[in-house]
Amino acid sequence: MNYTRFITAASAARKPSAIRVMTEILGKSSKSVLSLATGAPNPNTFPFKTAVITTDNKETIQFDEEMMKRALQYSQSAGLPELLSWLKQLQVKLHNPPTIHYPPSQGQMDMCVTCGSQEGLCKVFEMIINPGDNILVNEPIYSGTIHAVQPLGCNMINISSDEHGIIPDSLREILSRWKPEDSKNPEKNTPKFLYTVPNGNNPAGSSLTTNRKKEIYELARKYDFLIIEDDPYYFMQFSKPWAPTFLSMDVDGRVIRADSFSKVLSSGLRIGFITGPKPLIERIVLHVQVSTMHPSTFAQLLVSQLLYQWGEEGFLAHVDRVIDFYRKQRDALLAAADKWLSGEWNLYPVLG
Repeated sequence: MNYTRFITAASAARKPSAIRVMTEILGKSSKSVLSLATGAPNPNTFPFKTAVITTDNKETIQFDEEMMKRALQYSQSAGLPELLSWLKQLQVKLHNPPTIHYPPSQGQMDMCVTCGSQEGLCKVFEMIINPGDNILVNEPIYSGTIHAVQPLGCNMINISSDEHGIIPDSLREILSRWKPEDSKNPEKNTPKFLYTVPNGNNPAGSSLTTNRKKEIYELARKYDFLIIEDDPYYFMQFSKPWAPTFLSMDVDGRVIRADSFSKVLSSGLRIGFITGPKPLIERIVLHVQVSTMHPSTFAQLLVSQLLYQWGEEGFLAHVDRVIDFYRKQRDALLAAADKWLSGEWNLYPVLG
């Protein structure tokens, strides 16, 4: 794919931050190396020395003095290496992206950790959208996304949805305004991307079916637009097997996927992760370097320690317990609705 048309002039102009690059180099260096270049404070001056966090199964995560020094210090902009490694393995296990072994320039799968998925999505929008650009959104759209993209001056084109998510025929009708080859002509202003929450779309609660995802992906290939798959409720699906994702279908490297631990680990730790083609993830990381600099090192270390303690199966077992909790709440809500709203509602939630 040619990613040039999906990168704004501002994003294309971003260069690696020398200080941030030095931080990454020092992160791989011997502890005996003392650098005066990055402005890193001496951790011996920090008032926090140790921490012990107890999990719900009574196991503990311990930060001794050396670990605490690292937790309270600057870290890599893309995320802690060990956390990124764990997350990449998880993505391969859950989604098996076709792009995992592609050459970097041809859309190889890459990832970065962000301060919640919302930060990552905002940087995705700012990387792609120029004033006047057309973007496709499923209707109704998450209100947080409206407030993120409106100031960028784009035209939001609503695609009709029903209880099964975006209606492909509605998308096809909208796209018929253009010819497939128009994507090569900037003056035609073809849509840059489709934004969708495929599972438990907020506020409608609808979830895209597998067949509809396949139809939508083929339309994305035909008209050459990206798919932004905002999937914070992926881990909240009541029924198994979980629905295949756009990322799992992505043979071109045109899907940018946003994941979050907010619903299953903690919303306040603000740990999300963005998966997508390497040329675009690199642009996002360059933006992080000069804005938030990096997600909280403490939060990343805490989550990383927990995930390595659990392993993939332990994490998914925890997810199952969370699903069971929300399934019981769903059942109680449905029972109350059947009792008090009989004949006035017809929604059956398929995820928490």
